[in-house]
Amino acid sequence: MPGTSIEDVMAFRASVLDLYAREGRNFAWRRTTEPWAILVSEVMLQQTQTDRVSPKYEAWMARFPDAASVAAAGLPELYESWRGLGYNSRALRLREAARICASRYSGQPPADENLLLELPGVGRYTARAVLAFAYGLPTVFLETNIRAALIFSFFPGKENIDDRELEQTAALVLDRDDPRTWYQALMDYGAWIKRREPNPSRRAAGYSRQARFEGSTRQARGAVLRAIADSGRLDLRLFAAESGIDYGRLRTAALGLERDGLVKASGDQVGFTE
Repeated sequence: MPGTSIEDVMAFRASVLDLYAREGRNFAWRRTTEPWAILVSEVMLQQTQTDRVSPKYEAWMARFPDAASVAAAGLPELYESWRGLGYNSRALRLREAARICASRYSGQPPADENLLLELPGVGRYTARAVLAFAYGLPTVFLETNIRAALIFSFFPGKENIDDRELEQTAALVLDRDDPRTWYQALMDYGAWIKRREPNPSRRAAGYSRQARFEGSTRQARGAVLRAIADSGRLDLRLFAAESGIDYGRLRTAALGLERDGLVKASGDQVGFTE
């Protein structure tokens, strides 16, 4: 980030923290530093908006307060609690992660990036977010609101901005004494900018629009899982006739869910795995 002075960095930090003091958002996962709870929130927040996650997170934590309770839960029970969040394979991955945490790490995700990356469903962003929010470690990571804040403030007029440049900028402005508060504030600052300006994240090299949901295989996957949760088992041909969803799309969805370990299919008969 050529030409950026310490004065620029300090002014940016002051703007971010001032907005946070005035308009910071209040989420249940921001009121805890318990590592398992933080991991649950980060998995739920993957590709899902905060307003959808907030009520589901609170209900989930009331029902499954720790890794042991998730590890012991049956898949139908987990799916019922996850329903509405989408990307349902995350619930299965979270149960797999819970079993590892319960057996190896006294029920908590480890405070080590490499060990976190070994947990199912945990990628680089999620691992580093857990380290910052749960353990107060000054890791460097990006997500859509952080990108928006950095691009708007430090890359005016520039297009196709590589994540390497953005990570360098994120490292430069990071408050290493209190990364937890800093990242919460930075995310809120980016969200605030996006409500007032064309989304600056679109100028990032890796930006991509989410695929259309209506008529997608993802929609069919959700329909299959909801039907199984309601009836216990599902006949794909009968469900295609009843729902109006193309049989081929339902079949593709069911096979994908089977590969993910969420369901077991025998011909057109589909039910949850255990």
